[in-house]
Amino acid sequence: MRVVVSGASGLIGRHLVAHLRGAGHDVLTLVRRPAREPHEVQWDPSRGELDPRALGRLDGAVNLSGAGVGDQRWTDDYKRTILTSRLDTTSTLVGALLRLDEAPQVLVNASAIGAYGDGGSAVLTEDAPRGDDFLADVVAQWEGATEPASAAGIRVALARTGLLANPVGGAFGQLLTLFKLGLGGPLGSGRQWWSPISMPDEISALQFLLTQPVSGPANLTCPEPATNTALTTALGAALHRPSLVPAPAFALKLVLGEFAGQVLASQRVVPSVLLEHGFTFRHPDVAAVTGWLARA
Repeated sequence: MRVVVSGASGLIGRHLVAHLRGAGHDVLTLVRRPAREPHEVQWDPSRGELDPRALGRLDGAVNLSGAGVGDQRWTDDYKRTILTSRLDTTSTLVGALLRLDEAPQVLVNASAIGAYGDGGSAVLTEDAPRGDDFLADVVAQWEGATEPASAAGIRVALARTGLLANPVGGAFGQLLTLFKLGLGGPLGSGRQWWSPISMPDEISALQFLLTQPVSGPANLTCPEPATNTALTTALGAALHRPSLVPAPAFALKLVLGEFAGQVLASQRVVPSVLLEHGFTFRHPDVAAVTGWLARA
């Protein structure tokens, strides 16, 4: 396939581009600076600028752009950045795809299990109702920005990623640091459900959505979520470190501000769509996920 990827310099994007090229696909990457390589295409999503002539013929597109949700405290300004960085990039890319002489077959658009809000102990499939908090609203608008592509006949897969387990970056990168210092343990009550996915499964799932006939939301989480206590216990065992030092809710709120609500939220998410379409997970539960993290 000939594919364009936005967010190619990000944590997931770097791995995905390397994986797709290794599998023999021709991958263009969108960059905000002047293009330096033949496979780069310059764009400016803040201005809605992306020349479709620079894209040429495409079979598919993957949109991974957006400011990191946990990178900064949620000030009003940064909350606007979280939203606009997703809407601007999605709208700009979709607009360019629709101006091509021949539209691509598929758009895989990043999304998040934040769509569901705090679900308590309820099992959340792709059919679960949307939440009513900030991130759920962001996801609703983010996914809504892909609707012109769907209306034009492009297959749109919405990759609702869970807690990405990777040794560097994200929540798990910070957890690993704490555990290696002997300071790991449950966050808050520890009873909240967490739904992780390993980086290898994330990348394989994105390629699966790109190449298989899947439309609409698809949860990218391991099939067997676990409570935060169970997950941190498994991580401690995999690293041969104690997992006894709890981080109380009030301390998380002092350090993280409003974002602490996402860390303490309970989301028992399962990847029903991927499983129904025959996707096989390398790391299907928290023992496998944390074991991979310890070895990576």
